Amino acid sequence: MNDRLVKSTQFDNFRDVGDPVKSSSVYNSQYADELILLNIDRSSAGVEKLAKYIKAVSEVCFMPLAIGGGIRSFEDARFLIKNGADKVVVNSLAYDAPNDLRKIAEHFGTQALVVGVDVRRGSFGYELYSNCGGKRRPYDLLEHIEKAVKYGAGEIFIQSIDKDGMMSGYDIDLIKMVNEYVDLPVIAAGGSGNYDQLKDVFLQTNVSAVACGSLFNFSDSNPMRAKAFLGNYDLPFKKV
Repeated sequence: MNDRLVKSTQFDNFRDVGDPVKSSSVYNSQYADELILLNIDRSSAGVEKLAKYIKAVSEVCFMPLAIGGGIRSFEDARFLIKNGADKVVVNSLAYDAPNDLRKIAEHFGTQALVVGVDVRRGSFGYELYSNCGGKRRPYDLLEHIEKAVKYGAGEIFIQSIDKDGMMSGYDIDLIKMVNEYVDLPVIAAGGSGNYDQLKDVFLQTNVSAVACGSLFNFSDSNPMRAKAFLGNYDLPFKKV
């Protein structure tokens, strides 16, 4: 946001946490497995701004790079992949133009297509949102994910808005529900605060990965130490 790396709390109250390129370099040196970079600048929702970061980040970051935020069409996704993104993360596109998901998967492979699903707990279950949490989507969670898989999603990036930035642990019920419903890699986001919370997710669900922001920005933690801790529980992390 505004050329700075920021961390939100429940998709609001943004805190500046540094330069995105320098931070990417740090995560690379700490053996992170993958980097997810999302444009959440509401005043600049196009993909052109993201493209300038891909080249700069790629020069210091030698891991898969997933890019998202403001992808409105197949052409937007192609532009980012042609400019160096290994994967694109789409949210609104899965609601508004699902056929474009199919085109992305057909042109670049399902491994390049990550469908992001932003969720809040509501009075009658989980509610879906897009546009940085600003637009309520009147769809059933599992039906929406099933449709995303049908149209070519290679991974599901499930994000709890309620847990975002709270550092109080992940929504394990949400993760377990999604994980048990789809036979795809699931990345869980929202709530990382300490290593025990990461352990709980991995031991209580079959999730493929967890995404962390606040844990590494607001504590003395880093990916290398996190994986060393989790390695004590025989979790099969890939070797970097």
